[in-house]
Amino acid sequence: MKDILNRLINHQQLDKEEARAVLLAISKGDYNPSQIAAFLTVFMMRSIGIQELEGFRDALLELCIPLELEGRKTIDLCGTGGDGKNTFNISTLSSFVTAGAGVLVTKHGNYGVSSVSGSSNVLEALGVKFSNERDYLLNSLDQAGICILHAPLFHPAMKQVAPIRRALGVKTFFNMLGPMVNPAFPVNQLVGVFNLELARLYGYLYQKGDKNYAVLHAMDGYDEISLTGAVKVIAREQERVLSPEDLGFASISQEEIYGGETVEEAAKIFQDILNNSGTDAQNNVVCANAGTAISVAQGCSLEDGIAMAKESLQSGAALRSLRTLQEISA
Repeated sequence: MKDILNRLINHQQLDKEEARAVLLAISKGDYNPSQIAAFLTVFMMRSIGIQELEGFRDALLELCIPLELEGRKTIDLCGTGGDGKNTFNISTLSSFVTAGAGVLVTKHGNYGVSSVSGSSNVLEALGVKFSNERDYLLNSLDQAGICILHAPLFHPAMKQVAPIRRALGVKTFFNMLGPMVNPAFPVNQLVGVFNLELARLYGYLYQKGDKNYAVLHAMDGYDEISLTGAVKVIAREQERVLSPEDLGFASISQEEIYGGETVEEAAKIFQDILNNSGTDAQNNVVCANAGTAISVAQGCSLEDGIAMAKESLQSGAALRSLRTLQEISA
């Protein structure tokens, strides 16, 4: 590790195989916590290279416990986090709205590191059971239209890193990797990222594969469609910058999508929105993201996807998806 750190500190980059090898070595416990913390810190001080990101991704996919979906075509709605905005759980709510619209969702998520309430925090508070048992997860998909893939259960090799990430309390390159290492290998993906440079890296790597995708970055810093300003959308066929009005919504303020100070507050917001007690701003943000996901998975227009998302939320289909998952978890 000493040689690697010296190279990185001198602004050299790892190639794909070197990056893969380092992460495999970390997972085996070859390095001590101080060395791992130093390694993570380097990538907070400089941009990650495309080969480094690809190598890290390949290592995590190699080490993960895969979920075989038996031909089910799903989508994951997952942001990198790390945008420092402390919104409510937009991508997780959008996942249930997407499921309520009839699109199967394999939701990859984790506890919050740099935010008050990550996806797993709020779902745990709502009584959703985390498991890596295949039969349970496939049953969740078939009954609720969604299953929850709690990252630590599928990436056990990363137990060496988890306490260090918690202790650091800031975003690391593992935030960048989260959406890329879904153990169900979904054929569709909606990814939100915290800066434009990372959006371009994601777009480049996804171009090399065969999944349907849209990579999102709000131009004012959010890792999702925020409706507080324009959003950059990178897909296989095109790149676009869309305003809230382009999506059929009015612009909103940052305060209107605030996520609260505790997991309990986040869970209340979550339930209020699914119970049709959310504000217009909250509902619109969720439908904008869910509608985009639906359009990616179904190959339909954004307008049609957003209409389906609104119907899912307003009809109670999204809420039924959560209720079914809670019942299966009991």
